[in-house]
Amino acid sequence: MRSGIAIRIVSLASLGIGACLLPAQNAGQAPPQQTPRPSPSPGPGSVPQTPGPGRPGRDPFPRDRTRTPSPTERDQFPREEMTRPIFLSGKVVLEDGTPPPDPVVIERVCNGVARPEAYTDTKGRFSFQLGQNNAVLADASVGSSADVFGMPGDAGGMGRGGGGGGFGRNRGVTEQQLMGCEIRAVLPGYRSESVNLVGRRSLDNPDVGTIILRRLGNVEGTTISITSLQAPKDAKKAFEKGRQAARKKKLENAEKEFQKALGIYPKYAAAWFELGLVQEALKRPEEARKSYAQALDADSKFVNPYLQLAAMAANERNWQEVADTTARVVQLNPYEFPQAYFFNSVANYNLGKMDLAEKSAREAQKLDTQHRYPKVNHLLGVIMADRRDYSAAAQHMRDYLKFAPGAQDADTVRKQLGELERLAGPAAVQPQPEQ
Repeated sequence: MRSGIAIRIVSLASLGIGACLLPAQNAGQAPPQQTPRPSPSPGPGSVPQTPGPGRPGRDPFPRDRTRTPSPTERDQFPREEMTRPIFLSGKVVLEDGTPPPDPVVIERVCNGVARPEAYTDTKGRFSFQLGQNNAVLADASVGSSADVFGMPGDAGGMGRGGGGGGFGRNRGVTEQQLMGCEIRAVLPGYRSESVNLVGRRSLDNPDVGTIILRRLGNVEGTTISITSLQAPKDAKKAFEKGRQAARKKKLENAEKEFQKALGIYPKYAAAWFELGLVQEALKRPEEARKSYAQALDADSKFVNPYLQLAAMAANERNWQEVADTTARVVQLNPYEFPQAYFFNSVANYNLGKMDLAEKSAREAQKLDTQHRYPKVNHLLGVIMADRRDYSAAAQHMRDYLKFAPGAQDADTVRKQLGELERLAGPAAVQPQPEQ
């Protein structure tokens, strides 16, 4: 039985999802037309960007920026000395010593909050300045502080691109901000070694050595395709040129290079996937759908095409296809894709399968330890309201507002919360902290 509260979710738009997922491994193409999304809000643990010494908005040495500050000035503005760039470099390899067949993301994790920094190249090498991740793009298959389903943190960029939310141009990282930080490689289906960044200074040797990725047991699906290992050298070269062109938003050039790679090696699943992303960005969805299907024909355990196809089906409100496609993702890898569970929950809710919707939402909540998909709490609140468990519904709504206080629908959810608390009675109303 449905509750009397006007909060039933019937579409992705009402969940604030918009044109979900979008291209996941390409770089910086122009975003396709999308429905409005919530404004990005700072993720948990983000550093407030208040103007101050060493930050835009206040210049501690406004009269002469060319001279060396005196010791007195350095003591007065110690943070100015901390803003010098910190560079890191190294290499990522699999357990057998070979580089990953496709580029992987290098991620900085500070006090449990993850932010992408760079990609590895075709030889597994990486080199970057901390905090200047303007070339890193959100990957739908790799969890991040930017929500690929349109949650706070995603500014509507092209999946691994667009420069939005947590993946845009940053202001750099200070030595002081590296307390509790480490870097690691991100590749679903693999566990990465970590490199501690505490105590690292701007003048230190940037080389952090080799990071090893170890394959997890009982996981079939990953975000790299085994067909990439078999690609001829010329095909790999064209593939890499295509990715570079995509990052520069030269979509037509990128398309030509991916097609060249596929002409050399038709079973190149990663190239089919990247071609699909470009075609989607060029607003040719049917061609993109065919390219994703070709990627899966070449490698049925390659997760990324499933996620993109689920997003396209969701935008068309084809909920059965969304449910079936995300169920396949979960079957291939049940441990590393909370967004697949969340999307599956939305689909099953709209199909009227409430038990399945709740089960998937709770799995998404359990896996999403960094609260990158706060909307799952809203969805659980709606499900609990439909079950007339108003106390539980109210708690999920509070959690949503806690993890996404700047969400576009925050005012609406607050009103829903007030109605739920009224229906639940005094036991559901949390006491306000003393002033």
